[in-house]
Amino acid sequence: MKTIAFYLPQYHPIPENDAWWGKGFTEWTNVAKARPLFLGHHQPQIPADLGFYDLRLEETRIAQAELAREYGIGGFCYYHYWFNGKMLLERPFNDVLTSSKPDFPFCLCWANENWTRRWDGLEQEILMRQNYDDYDPIQHAQWLVQAFKDQRYIKISGRPLFLVYRADHLKNIRNVLAAWKAYALESGFPGLYVCAVKNNQYKLSDAETIEAGFDAIVEFQPNPSDLKGAAMNLKTVTLVRKLNAILEKLNLPRKSDYVRYDYSKVVEAAIKKSPPAYKTFPCIFPNWDNTSRRRFGITVIQNDDATLYAKWLESSMMAVENNPEDEKIVFVNAWNEWAEGCHLEPDTHTGRKFLEATLETLNNFLPKNTQSKSEPT
Repeated sequence: MKTIAFYLPQYHPIPENDAWWGKGFTEWTNVAKARPLFLGHHQPQIPADLGFYDLRLEETRIAQAELAREYGIGGFCYYHYWFNGKMLLERPFNDVLTSSKPDFPFCLCWANENWTRRWDGLEQEILMRQNYDDYDPIQHAQWLVQAFKDQRYIKISGRPLFLVYRADHLKNIRNVLAAWKAYALESGFPGLYVCAVKNNQYKLSDAETIEAGFDAIVEFQPNPSDLKGAAMNLKTVTLVRKLNAILEKLNLPRKSDYVRYDYSKVVEAAIKKSPPAYKTFPCIFPNWDNTSRRRFGITVIQNDDATLYAKWLESSMMAVENNPEDEKIVFVNAWNEWAEGCHLEPDTHTGRKFLEATLETLNNFLPKNTQSKSEPT
C-alpha cells in the first residue's frame, strides 16, 4: 500500500512571478494575508514545524521528506509545469533530481493548464498559455526520461508513473500517449503508466479516457459530485451575491462570498459512491479552503476531526487492496497546498494530527509488523 501526496513546488521566487505579482512573490504572500470569514474559521493557516520555507534550500526539501517518511507517506507527486520547453517553478524538482537528495520516492504530474490572473479574479487574462498546436511530445518525453531513469522514480511493473492534470485539454490524445509510450520503450522501459487526473473540470468520460490510451484515472478531490448536499450556508451566499450585484452597479466594494461545506458529508458521499468501472486510484484530502487565493467565490471545506480523514483513508485503501501489488495506491491532496488550505504539513492549529492519523490508519490496515514509524509504506 502506497500513499502518494501531491506536492506544489511554488515556495520560492521566480522572475515570472516577480513580474506578474510583485518582487519576491510566493504562495506565502497569499497565505499570510488571509483572514477568517466566520466564527471558528481557521485562517490564516500558519506553518508550524517547517515554517515559511524556501524550496531553493536543500535542507527544507530533506526535512519535508523526513517528515513524510516518518508518518507513512510513500512518495511525492511533484507538479511539473511545461510549456513547449519552457518550464516554471522547476528549480526545486531539478535540484532533487541532480543532487539525489532527498532519498524519497517521487513521480510527476504535468500541470498543463494556462496560467491566469485567477488570484485577482481575472481568470480570462492569461499569463502563460499552453499552446498545443506547437506541442512536441518527443521533446517533452526526452526531458521526462531524465526523471524516469532516477532510481527513486515510482514505477508500476517497471513503467514510470506519470499523471496529466488536464488530459482533456490535449489535442490528438491518442497520438500523444502513443508517442510518449514509444519513447519510453526506446529508452529501455517496458512502457509508461499514464494516469488522467479527473479533476472538477474534467470533460471526458471514464470510458473515453481509457479508450484514449490512459492506463488509469486518478479521482482528484475535492470533486463537485461529492459536494452535493453538503453546503452549509447557501441562503447566506445567495443574499450576499444579490447584495454584490447592487454594490457593483453603484461602483462600491463588494463583500466576500463563500460556500462552506460539511466535510463529514463530503466523506460520506465519497465512500458511498459505486465502484468505478475502470482502473481508478482514489484521492482524499484533510481540509480544503481557498480563502488565501480568492476574494469572491471562495470554497471552504474545513475539517478539525482527523478521525473523519482517517475513515476516508481506510475506505480508499480498501478500494485498492485487491489491485496488483504496485497498484495499491491512494493519492492525498496535498502535502503542501497551503493557499488552498489543503496540506498534511503541520500548521499551528492542527499540528501533526492528520499525519498521525495517516500513520495510525496505515498501521491498523496493514498486517502487523509490516511497517514501522521510520519506514514509508
